[in-house]
Amino acid sequence: METIQVVLDTELLQAADRVLRETKQTRSTLIRDALRQHLKTLSIRALEERERLRYEAMPQVTSDVSDWEAEAVWPES
Repeated sequence: METIQVVLDTELLQAADRVLRETKQTRSTLIRDALRQHLKTLSIRALEERERLRYEAMPQVTSDVSDWEAEAVWPES
C-alpha cells in the first residue's frame, strides 16, 4: 500500500468521523471503500454508455418488433 495525502473540507471530514466512530473503521478504510465503489460505478456507467451507443448504431428494424407483437398480447380469458 501507498500513503497519500487527501485534502477534505471540514464538514465532509466531520461527517466522515461521525460515521467512523459508529462503524469503528479508520479513515483509510472509509476512503479506500468509497474510492473502490466510485471506480466501480464509473466502470458500469462506461459500459452502459458503450452499450447505448451500440444500440443507437444499429437502428431497429420494424420486422424485429412485429415478430414479437403477437407474443406480447394477453390471451383472452
